[in-house]
Order: sequence, then C-alpha cells, then structure tokens
Amino acid sequence: MQRTLRVLLVDDSPHDLELATIAFEEHESDTEVTTCSGGHDALAHLRDPQKSLPHVVVLDLNMPMMSGLEVLEAIRTDPLLQPLTVVILSTSNDPGDIQAAYRLFASSYMIKQQNFPDFVEQVDQFIQYWRRCQFPTVQQNP
Repeated sequence: MQRTLRVLLVDDSPHDLELATIAFEEHESDTEVTTCSGGHDALAHLRDPQKSLPHVVVLDLNMPMMSGLEVLEAIRTDPLLQPLTVVILSTSNDPGDIQAAYRLFASSYMIKQQNFPDFVEQVDQFIQYWRRCQFPTVQQNP
C-alpha cells in the first residue's frame, strides 16, 4: 500500500494558494495538502504536537512579516524540524535568492511556472518525484 504524501504549502498570496490547491487536487487520493498563509502560521503549524508533520514543506520566498528564507532558517535551527524536506517554490530566479536558499540547506529550489497549465505540470512532476522518495522519521514535539 502506498502512503499518503503530506505536503505543507506556505504562501502569503490567497490567489497563489488557491491555484496551488487546484493543481494539487488531481492528486488528492494520495496527497494531503495543508496550507498556511505565512511564515509564522507555518512555524506554529509545524510545532503543534497535535498535527502530523509533512513529508515536504513547499515554501514561497517573498512573504511579508517573515520571509521564506527566515522560515527556512527557523526550520533548520530547530532540532525537531531540522530533518524536514523544504522545497522553495518562488517566482524569483535571482541568483542571490537561490544561493541564500541553498546556504540554508533548502532541499531544492523551483521557479514557479507562470501559466496555469505549465504550473499544473510542474506540480504533477513534483508529486511524482516526492512520492518515490523516502523521508526520515521526524519525532513530533512531546
């Protein structure tokens, strides 16, 4: 039996969250997607002992109040969250952003496709790849 892939999608744009949710719906039989509308919300979710940790965190970079890089740094400095797989999904193709994300040990960096059909294809490839991966067991907060 195949496990359900748990994804936490973090983006401050309600429009982008809605489009991503639609793109992920095709995989709802084997993928569980939770959304958070910002960095503080995401960290609260990840640290909540009542919630299951995701297999993959998909993180936007350009968010107000707490940037994606700040969220990534908080994850990497938290001993309980450090092993999580974190994928940056951003419209930014700035080499400085890409370097900064990898310096903070992002698992990968994807540039968000601009038109919806291409974005759906990008999500399909993302799901296919991560469904084949193995993930470390991460102990939830006691």
